[in-house]
Amino acid sequence: MTHASATGKMRLDKWLWAARFFKTRSLAKTAIDGGKVHCAGQRVKVAKEIVVGDLLMIRQGFDKREVRVLALSEQRRGASDAALLYEETAASLAAREELSTQRKAGAAGFQPADHKPTKRERRQQQKFKDGF
Repeated sequence: MTHASATGKMRLDKWLWAARFFKTRSLAKTAIDGGKVHCAGQRVKVAKEIVVGDLLMIRQGFDKREVRVLALSEQRRGASDAALLYEETAASLAAREELSTQRKAGAAGFQPADHKPTKRERRQQQKFKDGF
């Protein structure tokens, strides 16, 4: 694993890409600009230099992760190597697991239709949504 420069600092977007949170640096930049990544509770910019020990909060879809930076790498490697760059906090793991079970329980009673709605059924659905 190639480590960052001797200063021990690295751009946030590059680290998120190397740690495999985002597929491209452009996606990482978009997430950071959109306020989906925080460092030590503060909204950050793309070029923020992170160091080992920083606590990051990363939101992706339904998931919200709190991770501590354990190492810096300028190269994107396999998933097993990328997992060595960070450690997710226990509270974050527990919260994600709880939300996952809630989502699964909410969808348990859902039964998709076995056919496409007819024109009449679509009109009835629209009428129901509009409040008669």
